[in-house]
Amino acid sequence: MDADISSTEAVAERREEILAAVETHAGRIARELAVLKGGDYGSETFNTDAGEWTVKYEAGALQYLRFSGKGGGETYVVSTHRPPDPKELATAMGDYDAFVAAYNAYVESLDGVLDGVTDEFPDVASTESVVAERDRIVGTIRETSNAMAGQLHRYEGDAYGTFAKRVDGKRWELKWEDGLASYLRVGGEGGIYLVSQYSPPSAQDVRTLADDFAGFVAAFNDHVDDLDADLSTVSFDD
Repeated sequence: MDADISSTEAVAERREEILAAVETHAGRIARELAVLKGGDYGSETFNTDAGEWTVKYEAGALQYLRFSGKGGGETYVVSTHRPPDPKELATAMGDYDAFVAAYNAYVESLDGVLDGVTDEFPDVASTESVVAERDRIVGTIRETSNAMAGQLHRYEGDAYGTFAKRVDGKRWELKWEDGLASYLRVGGEGGIYLVSQYSPPSAQDVRTLADDFAGFVAAFNDHVDDLDADLSTVSFDD
């Protein structure tokens, strides 16, 4: 029990010095890769005669640096877990310069890769006229829908409600609130909103459905005529 116990302090301190230096140096590689790849996270592997090195980064910061030797086994030189075994670290560091050389060669291989790539492109066609015409037609549909909503509000006497009819096999539904159109939808749930509180319909949808809107208005007018006919039969005569 009197035998001396060797201290590992010097080895551990030297390992921490090496790891700190590698983390700083490889961290620069990670940042360069993040800039090159244009992503928040990713990884890249570089081959050497002794094995392969994998750099993983996130938000431009080094997550880990792993060495996989051709003889088998993996050494996480830098990681968020426990530090590597000193012998395994020494083996990996013996190939570190080759790893950096492989990274540099990779970067050099990209030199001139964008030469000759044009940054002149055709003019972009404007949608201004199409949008203006779409908005004009939708505006007219909204005005008519509001007029219908006003009539429904006056007749029903409720703050809100719906009116639905089928036109050429498609279900048209007008929802109104306080005398104004809340939406005009074609096709039921998941259908196309010609009038809504959100984004306008596409020009193609307007082209497809605008002509049928007249049929919906006609169906509404027929509905009003039926209401008028129903009331015309009421009599207070003895």
